Amino acid sequence: MFDFGNANENQRLAISNIEGPVLITAGPGTGKTFTLVQRALYMIQECGVKPEQIMMATFTEKAAKELVTRITNELSARSIVVNINDMYIGTFHSLCLRIIKEHLEYTYLKRNYRTLDAFDQSYMVFQNINKFKAIENVSTMFPSGSWKMAQEICVYVNNLQEELVEPETLKNDSDSRVKALGNVLEIYENIMEENNLVDFSSIQTEAYRLMKDNPEILKELQDQLRYIMIDEYQDTNYIQEQIVFLLGGKRKNICVVGDDDQGLYRFRGATIRNILEFPDKFSEGVCKVIPLNINYRSNSDIVDFYNKWMATTDGARFKFSWDKYRYQKKIVPHKKSEIASSAVVKLSSLNDEDEWHEKILGFIAKLKESGKLTDYNQLAFLFSSVKHERVTKLASFLERNNINVYSPRSDMYFEREEIKIALGCMMLLFPKYVMGLENNDYKFLQPEHVRYFRKCITEANTFLLKPESEEFARWLRSHGKIHFSLSGTTDYTYSGLLYQMFEYEPFKSILSIDMKEGIVDVRPARNLALLTQVIGKYEYLHKIDVLNGKTIDSNTEKFFNLYLRLLFDGGINEYEDDAEYAPSGCVSFLTIHQSKGMEFPIVIVDSLSSVPRKNQRDLILDIEEKYFKRPAYEPYEQTKYFDFWRLYYTAFSRAQDLLVLTCDENKRTPSMYFKDLYEELQSVEDDIFNLDDFDFKEVKAVNLKDTFSFTSHITVYENCALQYKFYKELEFMPVRAGAMIFGMLVHETIEDVHRAALRKEEATITVDNVTKWFDANYASITKTEHTYLAEPQRAAALNQVLRYVERQHGNWSLIQQAEVDVSLVKPDYIIEGKIDLVKGENGTVEIVDFKSEKKPDMIMMAERLEQYRRQLHIYAHLIEERTGQKVSKMHLYFTGEENGVPTITYPYTKNAVEGTIAAFDDTVQKIMKKDYSKCAKDIKVCKNCDFRFYCQNQ
Repeated sequence: MFDFGNANENQRLAISNIEGPVLITAGPGTGKTFTLVQRALYMIQECGVKPEQIMMATFTEKAAKELVTRITNELSARSIVVNINDMYIGTFHSLCLRIIKEHLEYTYLKRNYRTLDAFDQSYMVFQNINKFKAIENVSTMFPSGSWKMAQEICVYVNNLQEELVEPETLKNDSDSRVKALGNVLEIYENIMEENNLVDFSSIQTEAYRLMKDNPEILKELQDQLRYIMIDEYQDTNYIQEQIVFLLGGKRKNICVVGDDDQGLYRFRGATIRNILEFPDKFSEGVCKVIPLNINYRSNSDIVDFYNKWMATTDGARFKFSWDKYRYQKKIVPHKKSEIASSAVVKLSSLNDEDEWHEKILGFIAKLKESGKLTDYNQLAFLFSSVKHERVTKLASFLERNNINVYSPRSDMYFEREEIKIALGCMMLLFPKYVMGLENNDYKFLQPEHVRYFRKCITEANTFLLKPESEEFARWLRSHGKIHFSLSGTTDYTYSGLLYQMFEYEPFKSILSIDMKEGIVDVRPARNLALLTQVIGKYEYLHKIDVLNGKTIDSNTEKFFNLYLRLLFDGGINEYEDDAEYAPSGCVSFLTIHQSKGMEFPIVIVDSLSSVPRKNQRDLILDIEEKYFKRPAYEPYEQTKYFDFWRLYYTAFSRAQDLLVLTCDENKRTPSMYFKDLYEELQSVEDDIFNLDDFDFKEVKAVNLKDTFSFTSHITVYENCALQYKFYKELEFMPVRAGAMIFGMLVHETIEDVHRAALRKEEATITVDNVTKWFDANYASITKTEHTYLAEPQRAAALNQVLRYVERQHGNWSLIQQAEVDVSLVKPDYIIEGKIDLVKGENGTVEIVDFKSEKKPDMIMMAERLEQYRRQLHIYAHLIEERTGQKVSKMHLYFTGEENGVPTITYPYTKNAVEGTIAAFDDTVQKIMKKDYSKCAKDIKVCKNCDFRFYCQNQ
């Protein structure tokens, strides 16, 4: 009998109704994640559904990790042994990428494609802006500046792609603006295809087209994915809805979960109609609608308050009605508040920002002194934007008064001391650039950019005047002289210079931080890591491998005055820890959007001067009317009100024990939209409000399982724990040493051969075809890596592949799988690995791992071979645990071996495999405890490490 635990009646219905379409409307704090977890368990335990038959799409990677963690913990508690990692769990984007990767040859993409984030996408358009500017009438549609134009083009492209609007359709329109937009879309798509690029929109559209155009692939996916669950369905867009119904097929076992009152992502193309119209997609009465409306999160006063907020829309003042654009509902608190004080109050000053700061500080002090607040992380401030000057001033005020603020999206990155000093020192390394800055030579820099860059130089110089900085100052001067008159080339890039700077203070101390410290203490190290990523990305995009006399001045100018300036204007988010969304010892400053899905004991909501604003573009509305696949849904003139109410409903419902509305009152604040409710509230200064009435919960622990692999994690840690800290934990970007493209080329072409064999197309494995596959792989690798092989090396790589093919004598029948991503969920973490080839006979499996080198000397290279053997042990363990198949042998295949036997074979020994797994587990436990004290013993590891300058003084 299935154990439903503490599930209420409607939760039980939602858990046990697994056949056919189901809509679960889940209000705030009504146990949505609990219900999804139990529903997956019910399928597996009660109905015998296999994990690989279930797909669960979430809105964030963190939500996906949380589902995996909670489901595996529950399975373990119930002693059910299945491999949950066979389940398709992830964001829409990650699930679509998985479908694309498995059928890459049916898409426009080649191997080694690059995925663009929002900044990369805008920068790619910016780099090609002249192609767009050449389009007739385009200048009348977009802002005049190249960067703003690029950003706006991306907004339109994303919207059109996600609505499946084709360029040709727009190009045939009589409206010159629509025609121009068709050309914009066509040029954009051509650039993406030519450069083997994909963005977040085209990930989804390409997966959709792949399934739509290839019925056999769609059928294969429909046969496999029999039960589909979509979380946060109110935040899905048109293309996502299409993908869901394609995969649902004839079975229609689609369960969507969400809250229409928390639909916040219209600006990203999301549409509330998907959740509101979901039952209408089926014959009447077929779709089960199950409401979850009992709130287990919040004090009943808070629930009553946000219910009232959603009901304040009717009447003379606002003149709008929800009508059919909301499921009429009332959230019910699981119990009535038993305390005398109201759990919804206000904290205000009267047109005096300093007084407002002092009152907030006083309130936090009072909370702390009462003993009711045990950790600052129990308190979260929510704003419409954390970048607003008023918000950053409040954050600075609190930090000056010893209250740490966690606000990773506040655009404070460039104001952090470590970043200003690092950038200032980088500028001092290029005296010609500094002279240009002093002489106001850079006319296209705005005054705020010049001010910022000069401030960086001033702060760097101030630091360099300290007695302990004498050696660093000498190093900077000597390199500045070299760069001033450089005629040849250096053996380093901008990244290399930054890593050399890590030898000196203040960077040396920042990097020496113990990772067990709090997030604010570790933040400077994470910010320096982010700076290596910024510089590394610039060098990659502009193909800078070394500094040379011909381009050093132009590249330096371009880095500071273009690339860095654009990032400065757009802002950089600081590090956010998925595993701890409310870091201990800090109050959180979050946007309302950012807080979605979170909960805090005490929530202070600001931004009460806000008013509803429209965010549509008129041209898109015209195109929507003509070419979107369905007519407009919500009335255009009312959408700004809908969005405004949903936003603050989400904000108010984050609070568990106490909700505080705060503002510095003036003529515009609070705005008319909050005024009535705000004026009814008690003040925190009223005698009736008593903190002794409250018991504030602790912030709930977020238990997420991390993923570890032998090659990417274990060997890195074993070689040097300090390297692991920097590259894996802090995510410093290594200086781009030419990628190992020889090995990539051999591996990828052998994979092409195996895929042809698996498709039963052995006849296509000819010298001509293998050469074509090889050339195509070389083209895609060099495009991605910006690195090339000399002709003899290319010939050697091709010979290795052809020799391998020849040695098989056309016998491919034993191949079962190739290039398999295998993962296994353990109690504390997930192991993953990529297995080159699995072949077998007599009911067993043999694993083959390819190495594009000559067969090593068994004695001289014993240490390396032992590492390879342990890697095979991990793969054997993964195969056996995941599939239940018996592994009989494990082979290393050396494609560089010309005359001798190319393989080394190890027998499968259970004890040896168990020993390797135990050692793997021991290393993971050290990593999870953040034990990074041991350095490399092998001088060769140190010699090639970017941190050798830092380490030589340790």
